[in-house]
Amino acid sequence: MTAPQPTVQAMLEGRRADTGRRRQRVLAALAAAAKNGTDTSVAAIARRAGVDRTFLYRHRDLLAQIHAQAAEPAATPGGHGPAVSRASLKADLAAADARTARLASHVRRLEQRLSEVLGDQVWRESGIGGPDDSEQLKARITTLEQQLIDLELKLQERDDDLAAARAANRELMAQLNRT
Repeated sequence: MTAPQPTVQAMLEGRRADTGRRRQRVLAALAAAAKNGTDTSVAAIARRAGVDRTFLYRHRDLLAQIHAQAAEPAATPGGHGPAVSRASLKADLAAADARTARLASHVRRLEQRLSEVLGDQVWRESGIGGPDDSEQLKARITTLEQQLIDLELKLQERDDDLAAARAANRELMAQLNRT
């Protein structure tokens, strides 16, 4: 094998130096994003470092660092309060969706109950209502159904509180394990 010509060697060294400068800019952009808690997507880091995204995809180690940093919870300014990550936001959204569904179901049950009560009231006031003993039994059933709904809601709230406590416990254990 023969040594490359001096001009080819100079071009190779220039290319290596340029790659090194780009890598340094990417690492500086990653550090700044971690410090400031800003977006750590591939596009954002490439934009901040002044490199093309294909540069990052050609250098798998840099790409892995970007993905690892993006998966970590963002540091909150001043270090106060819980860290917010994409996963925690998704969990919060899922919990909010579940609560919305439960509340919508509860509203439907209340509307149904209101409709029944108003219907019974109109039925009695019209003078063609049923015997009093069946009305008393229906009222007792209604009372028991409402108690059942209230107990189910209390149970669901306690389940939610338990799930939140478990999530907080998992987060605290994860923090302890990291240290």
